Amino acid sequence: MKRIVLFLIVITVLSIAGDLNAQKTIIPKESIRFRVIANSNQEEDQQLKRKVSTNLQKQLTTLLSNTNSLNESRNIIKNNLPLLENNINRTLKEENKKETYEINYGNNYFPQKEYKNVIYNAGNYESLVVTLGDGMGENFWCVLFPPLCLLEAEKSDDKVEYHILVKDIINKYRKNQNDIS
Repeated sequence: MKRIVLFLIVITVLSIAGDLNAQKTIIPKESIRFRVIANSNQEEDQQLKRKVSTNLQKQLTTLLSNTNSLNESRNIIKNNLPLLENNINRTLKEENKKETYEINYGNNYFPQKEYKNVIYNAGNYESLVVTLGDGMGENFWCVLFPPLCLLEAEKSDDKVEYHILVKDIINKYRKNQNDIS
């Protein structure tokens, strides 16, 4: 019994240490972020934000699919801002919306964000930001270079659930202990 308890303590410490290290992961300094901010948190505005971000992601995936460097990605985005604006205009027209918007490529503020158990610090970052209407709603954001969100956009809609084997064993052990009690 002592061996099992010792084993579980060691496993728990290793799992916690692994979780702490995961929380320290950050987006590389050499990156370009992407953000679409909704007019408000009303469902209609959030749906429009999702449509705009999805359509822009598809276009950006095509534009940036063969880029290998920050400078190359930067130049492609800058040179294609009119195409991106056309994409937004087309989306607004398809959705029968007369929403105003602003598109900005440059150094923009991002609030702190936690995504997939990783904390990204607040600050000013090189980014492509689209603000719909008053820009008072929740936002979509990801990383264009390296192409983190573009890779996710290409994936299927299948949900993937990740497990840490050690945590699963500990949780199973705890459940069994609770069932016995």
